[in-house]
Amino acid sequence: QVQLVESGGGLVQAGDSLRLSCAASGGTFSRFHMGWFRQAPGKEREFVAAITWSGANTYYADSVKGRFTISRDNAKNTVHLQMYSLKPEDTAVYYCAAKDRRVAVSAGDYDYWGQGTQVTVSS
Repeated sequence: QVQLVESGGGLVQAGDSLRLSCAASGGTFSRFHMGWFRQAPGKEREFVAAITWSGANTYYADSVKGRFTISRDNAKNTVHLQMYSLKPEDTAVYYCAAKDRRVAVSAGDYDYWGQGTQVTVSS
């Protein structure tokens, strides 16, 4: 069983940067592909970014491509989401998720989830 704990959320202004972190425990972190998802009030959970177990491949939603960067440190069992040029529409609860086998961009394919961290971007 893998436990995931997100941190780093907060209230920022449009154009600011923020770095989210996700700490994993209880499993072999390097086995898992990792993803970041977000959910705004009244909306479905949506894919933000994913990274393969080795870190060799990354994937991004079109809405964040060029502004967000996902990375991982397998030695520290952590995955990060560096967010630049934040916009009010980035406001959401951000979730970290893990899965094995094939990397995926669908929330339903992920097996383990964190509790989420709130990101609020004011205009």
